[in-house]
Amino acid sequence: MSTDTVKTDPGKTPERSAEKAVTPRGESAPRRRKARKPTERPNVLAGISGWLWLAVIILPIYFIVITAFRDRTDLAQSNPLVPSAEPTLGNFVRVIENDFFHFFLNSVIVTLSTVAVVLAVSLMASYYIVRSISAGGQRLFSVILLGIAIPVQATIIPVYYLIRQLGLYDTLWALILPQIAFAIPLSVLIIVNFVRDIPQELFESMRVDGAGEWKILWNLVVPMSIPALMTVGIYQALQVWNGFLFPLILTQSRDVRVLPLSLWEYQGQFAIDVPATLAAVVLSAVPLLVAYILGRRYIVAGLTAGFGK
Repeated sequence: MSTDTVKTDPGKTPERSAEKAVTPRGESAPRRRKARKPTERPNVLAGISGWLWLAVIILPIYFIVITAFRDRTDLAQSNPLVPSAEPTLGNFVRVIENDFFHFFLNSVIVTLSTVAVVLAVSLMASYYIVRSISAGGQRLFSVILLGIAIPVQATIIPVYYLIRQLGLYDTLWALILPQIAFAIPLSVLIIVNFVRDIPQELFESMRVDGAGEWKILWNLVVPMSIPALMTVGIYQALQVWNGFLFPLILTQSRDVRVLPLSLWEYQGQFAIDVPATLAAVVLSAVPLLVAYILGRRYIVAGLTAGFGK
């Protein structure tokens, strides 16, 4: 057999056979280089940026916590970023003795009332929007979503005059009602996405069994929407608990004061006592921090619902 003849394997494709072609001198042709897989190199820049961003967030929190456990003399004479060698609870005792639990109770009433109404109204509105066969549901949804584009600061003056006309100025209702109104648009948007994911067959099967709208809402929609309801509840509780603008504009007396405004008062009363002010900050943040830790996985599930579609 002549060496010029190209030997091919009948069981292989021409392309693969060409890889084993021989040159006229009888030397094997160089094999094609295999495509290299892209190397997984660490993104050093992103890692450094992430750690820097984490430090920016953690450092103020660290300073608040360690300062709350030291007295004014210790803060003035030692490194502020080093924990005190003799920590003290005296700052927390002084804050608690300064009507802290009265302000705490007002915040609890305002937060729980607002979140309960927001969840009930948003769930029923979302159910109507998803199940409505007429154009009214989508029109209602469009009107509600307009509320997301309206900033709270732009409406504070009309809200102030409306609350005074209703005779609710300097009451807890003056804090509850406006915050309900501003919380509903985003809450409806989150819950609607969850209710739409419920299979239509489940609605039809309950309808065949003779279930009415309220029974379907309570026995089907509510259990299937627990992650969305938890997300809305915890997020809105954070917003209401830390809200400062409405308490500042719509209340005046000490009896209806809530924690964010009381912290501002502590800052004026303890103008040179930074540890006492930061102790009040730590005490006010503990309840919501516990709520966030317990419901964190529901928040993630609710905010990422529908991303896989």
